[in-house]
Amino acid sequence: MKIPKRLQPLVEDGLIDDVLSRLMSGKEADIFVVRCGEHIRCAKVYKDAAKRSFKKAAQYQEGRKVRGGRQARAMEKRSSYGRQLEEKIWQNAEVDALSALANANVRVPNTFGCVDGVLLMELVTDAEGDVAPRLGEVTMSEQQAMEDHALMMHYIKLMLCVGIIHGDLSEFNVLVDDQGPVIIDLPQAVNAAANNSAQAMFARDVNNMRRYYGEFAPALLHTQYAKEMWALFEEGNLTPNSTLTGEFEDSGDNADVDSVLEEIQAAREEEQDRRERIREAAEDA
Repeated sequence: MKIPKRLQPLVEDGLIDDVLSRLMSGKEADIFVVRCGEHIRCAKVYKDAAKRSFKKAAQYQEGRKVRGGRQARAMEKRSSYGRQLEEKIWQNAEVDALSALANANVRVPNTFGCVDGVLLMELVTDAEGDVAPRLGEVTMSEQQAMEDHALMMHYIKLMLCVGIIHGDLSEFNVLVDDQGPVIIDLPQAVNAAANNSAQAMFARDVNNMRRYYGEFAPALLHTQYAKEMWALFEEGNLTPNSTLTGEFEDSGDNADVDSVLEEIQAAREEEQDRRERIREAAEDA
């Protein structure tokens, strides 16, 4: 295919030898299948901020560190330099998160560098070498759903142990190969300790997984992994070896009404976003 303009510099630098196909167009990036020497990989081309449709980006970026006061002021004033810096931070967030999660033994795609807003990554494939399907395209037995859900809860626990929350986890941001789920799409990764919305985002991520796997294993719909893990995290007792039960008993304290309302609104927005993604997936197909 014709080489896209954003990929041309990587071709000229020898990082990409050939662009084979366009895989998909998402809300924050376009994905291409490329050949790098003997390897078939994917190139994630981040869209400019003006073209991205990711909602509430500022909310996700809360708590991300910048090097100095000048950079922070530039971002706050939305100067040209500040916007460029914000874009770089947005793009590097995914690279940093993928590296940290790989080191924490979470299954994510391997990365091979981010150049000029293009992230080169492992292409996750199935046994036949085709692009692995998204979780939302997969059906499974009740037993398989129970096993894969347990594995996903383990990955989410490992993520929280290193202070990272996906922030947009759903059946659209998980691929499935022969070894199970692979978590993808992390430019909006949230700092668990420094973002005021971290707990609500974490609960939404976990409960999205509960909802999807619960379609095949209804018993999962009664689990409380989000509350269990967050309580351990707040207490400083969550470790990679923590045993999770999916059970949690509320203390009986008065409910935080604002937090409840925020969760309800977040759930509504997630459902609307889910429907939009189903429509986009149908259009891509």
